[in-house]
Amino acid sequence: MRGKLVILAGGISSRMKKPSRIIMEQKLLMDADVKSKSMIGVGDNYRPFLDYLLWNAREAGYSDLVLVIGEKDNSIKEYYGEEENFNDYRGLSISYAIQPIPSGRVKPWGTADALYWGLRSKPMWSGEKFTVCNSDNLYSIEALTIMLNSSHPGALIDYDRSFLDFETSRIEKFAVTIKNERGFLKDIIEKPEAVLIEKLKDSSGYIGVSMNIFSMEYDLIFPILENVSPHPERQEKELPEAVKILANQISDSVYAYPMREHVPDLTSKEDILQVRNYLLKHYPDFTF
Repeated sequence: MRGKLVILAGGISSRMKKPSRIIMEQKLLMDADVKSKSMIGVGDNYRPFLDYLLWNAREAGYSDLVLVIGEKDNSIKEYYGEEENFNDYRGLSISYAIQPIPSGRVKPWGTADALYWGLRSKPMWSGEKFTVCNSDNLYSIEALTIMLNSSHPGALIDYDRSFLDFETSRIEKFAVTIKNERGFLKDIIEKPEAVLIEKLKDSSGYIGVSMNIFSMEYDLIFPILENVSPHPERQEKELPEAVKILANQISDSVYAYPMREHVPDLTSKEDILQVRNYLLKHYPDFTF
């Protein structure tokens, strides 16, 4: 089976490009300021972060990949191949979809829009399932495999937030999931209040959060992506909102798979050295 994966890498990385007092090599600072987050050389010998995600994806069984990239960043294409379709990279077939910046805006419409452009570039995927994830998170082989093999119309990894190795103030902002008694998604709450968190704890204290890795059927999610509305405050079309619409349209359609592990996150310059140390520790002999 040729696993299908969409990786969202089209954002403008505004938080990564903010000034920082963190001391690190000049090369890493330059990467952070001019490249897509996923192309920062945090790996051994300055290997880009995205290489590790692609390696995990290949090991999990994916081979047909779409990288959704921005209009103004060529760093990904320069590294993985310039062809629009079918760049052969370490046994992976990589193609690109461009997420445009609409007239009157300074940035794209968000993650739901990014997936829309990714799927629009792959009409031949109609009738099949795919996985979608961020480019600035390192999802494990196990998590990617679960998404690939899920038998449900939709699915997500539901991370136990107590296993995420971030400062508490950051974890408290992560989107929490609400499931029914059968484990299917009912809602995703962005930036939840403390009162809600206490209500969501189960008997073991488990609180599930979404880290934006989903598995879905093309034909179910595509029409939702075409019509999803921007968030009234953030003015972005958000993928979790599209997934919630699917969960509400079809009962017991989006299953939440519980998982207890850390997910490295490359959001700001403050994350760079932490992610680099993680990769050196967990991928000491990485070859790809």
